[in-house]
Amino acid sequence: MRIAATELRDAKLVELERIADDRGFFARSFCTREFEAAGLDSCVAQCNVSYNLRRGTLRGMHFQRAPHAEAKLVRCTRGAIYDVIVDLRTDSPTFRRWLAVELTADNHCALYVPRGFAHGFQTLADDCEVFYQMSEFYVPDAAAGVRWNDPAFKIAWPIADPILSPRDTAYPDFAA
Repeated sequence: MRIAATELRDAKLVELERIADDRGFFARSFCTREFEAAGLDSCVAQCNVSYNLRRGTLRGMHFQRAPHAEAKLVRCTRGAIYDVIVDLRTDSPTFRRWLAVELTADNHCALYVPRGFAHGFQTLADDCEVFYQMSEFYVPDAAAGVRWNDPAFKIAWPIADPILSPRDTAYPDFAA
């Protein structure tokens, strides 16, 4: 696996190193040793799956507040998503900046989301599935978010009029 830097401090793109033959390929998608050597959180407390019926579904922008802040490794296992992260760490040189990457079942890439980032995605196709590895257990009282269209971030989503949950539309404006 290749762990590549992104323009946001500590966020990484994880690409598979495929060993291919006439049957297909084999690749390691996660390795504690390689994550630790790259300075990434290698703890996996739980794994989650998000299934999305329709193109344009938007989930996010979610995070957990300290002391339950979580790192995530996000991979699209069916379909394609526009995956977005926002750096909410006030001490970071990339504070309030966002990054988007396209994760697809075909490109097999994953996005490593550090603690202190909000995360969300929009589906680019019907019938999408997203797999998450989480460094912390879900704590309902620590769950939080920022609004998907908050003017503080100006995220450029690819599909207008997204399909949203009431919770994701109700987050207040971001205030640092």
